Amino acid sequence: MSELQVPETWHAALHRLQRDGIPHVLATQVTSAGSTPREPGARMVITVDGIFDTLGGGTFEWQTISAARSCLAEQRYGLSLEAFSLSGRSGQCCGGFVNILLEAFPGAAAHIALFGAGHVGQEIVKLGAPLPWQLHWYDSRSDVFAGHYQPRLHCYPLGDVEKCVADLPADTHALVLTHNHDEDYALIQALIQRDDIMSIGLIGSDSKWASFSGRLKRDGYSDAQMARVRSPIGRIHATKLNNKTPYAIALTVVAELLWLTDTPTSQDNRGLDPQSLRTLLTDSPTTTS
Repeated sequence: MSELQVPETWHAALHRLQRDGIPHVLATQVTSAGSTPREPGARMVITVDGIFDTLGGGTFEWQTISAARSCLAEQRYGLSLEAFSLSGRSGQCCGGFVNILLEAFPGAAAHIALFGAGHVGQEIVKLGAPLPWQLHWYDSRSDVFAGHYQPRLHCYPLGDVEKCVADLPADTHALVLTHNHDEDYALIQALIQRDDIMSIGLIGSDSKWASFSGRLKRDGYSDAQMARVRSPIGRIHATKLNNKTPYAIALTVVAELLWLTDTPTSQDNRGLDPQSLRTLLTDSPTTTS
């Protein structure tokens, strides 16, 4: 257990993981009967590669960790209940009985790569702050990120374009809106070569995209690759609205991203099974093997 244990309290880890949008499970001991390592209210946090705090150790804790990681691996997010007889299933000699509530959190719902920290980019970041997205923000200018701090926001210098794009997580939604058309073009070139980028958006007019698509075709890119680029981003703004302020454009872009990232969850988890909860609250624990 020492190889995995991280010297961080469960509440500190929970705050950090929620802030950074990393999938995790909060395990809480909710009942205790007989002799048990810890009392109700004991908690630990589990990720795919770390554990924080303890429920008292022993085989049943390892089984709790295994159950939590199964939730993460199978994307079974929400609430579930695990029961342990400390003389049966867990192979321990305490003779007690515990119920462990597992709360599995998916972390960030989506990764958004935002290339450009101009007026529109800044408004997109502000509007995206309350949403469950991991924002990866890039710009080649120094000091443009000053004063911009919020949860799940990561700021990077945009130097080597190909390396920046190569480092993006799979299934990222990318938005290209830098202050420099040459940077925009280099980014589009790099992004369309990654088949695992979920969506690619480019700010600008129809004439800008006509120019870019002509260059891409001359540079040997296929129609299928070019068709992956959505331009202009926030098309509802470009076709329906006269308001061209950065805030208005950002609103349409974020609305578009909400639609693009609105994927169904792996299950509809609306809490604990009612029968399991009634059993937990009304029945006395029995020894199980």
